[in-house]
Amino acid sequence: MTPTEQRAVVAEGLFTWPSDHPQLIGSRGPNGVSFPARADEERVLLSPTGALWGFTTQQYRPPSPPYDGHDDAGTFVPYGIGYVELPGELLVQTRITETDPDRLQIGQEMELRIVPYTTRPDGTQVLTYAFAPAGDQS
Repeated sequence: MTPTEQRAVVAEGLFTWPSDHPQLIGSRGPNGVSFPARADEERVLLSPTGALWGFTTQQYRPPSPPYDGHDDAGTFVPYGIGYVELPGELLVQTRITETDPDRLQIGQEMELRIVPYTTRPDGTQVLTYAFAPAGDQS
């Protein structure tokens, strides 16, 4: 990142950042663990690894709103979406970095990543969380 590039998170309080070992921020209350964190509950850091529970791929630009990416049908980049089961905690709905369904399988080990989501008109890169197949360095 050059000194003129700016980064921001898609929403405060979703994950630890900046961090060499990011984690999602959940909460623990009377009904168990929640994500995103609930305002009136104790904050907890969630496991950065889990198992792929279910998935699909988003091959076309979603309708806007609610999608707020700064792209168009020609520049949209497909992405995976699904659920990752964090052991002993909960299922997290998430982007998945892999878009080829043939490279994903239910039960596969996944690892948390912080990835670019969009770039604002002022050039600020907006980051979000996603899960990647374990060992995948992309």
